[in-house]
This record gives sequence, structure tokens and C-alpha cells, in this order.
Amino acid sequence: MRPTINIDKIKNLPTSEDLICERYGAKGSVKRDEFDAKAKAWYYAEILKDARKSSGMTQQELADKIGKKREYISLIERGETDMQLSTFIQISEAIGLKMSLSF
Repeated sequence: MRPTINIDKIKNLPTSEDLICERYGAKGSVKRDEFDAKAKAWYYAEILKDARKSSGMTQQELADKIGKKREYISLIERGETDMQLSTFIQISEAIGLKMSLSF
């Protein structure tokens, strides 16, 4: 037999936004902006890492292809460093990602 879900308990659970605000502050605060920037860096790093792996390329091969050190690629893939847009484009092209901008 399946357990019954108590809707009243669910209604009182905090949302992810509540938890993030509690820990990092409201949107627009310095601490929250830093958190959001790191989260985006990690997100894009995961996309690049997954695409690199799917292409069968090692970090060293990617680094050689774009003229960077393997350690730098590793930092990017762990979301531990900011990269310039030009580097993002170089990496994307090297691993066969297609990008488009929209507004």
C-alpha cells in the first residue's frame, strides 16, 4: 500500500528560492549576485565538459587545439574560473557546439 501524501505538510515546505534567499540574500544583493554568477559559471562549464566528452576529446587535446593549458581547461570545467567570451567561443567551436544569440 502506498503512503498518503499530506498536502498541508507540503504547502509549508520552503521553496528553493526561499532557501537560496536565506543563505545568500535577496536578488540584487552582493552575496546573491556572487552566488548567481558562480552558479552560471558552473552551469556553462558542465555544458562544455559534457560536449567535450561527447566529442571524445580529452582536456589536453582541447587545450592544445585552442592554445591553452590543460590546467586552465580543468579550472573552467570545475567552474572555478571566469573565462572570457572569446575563450568560450574558441572552446565551443573546438568541440563542435553551435551557438545562437537571441533577444
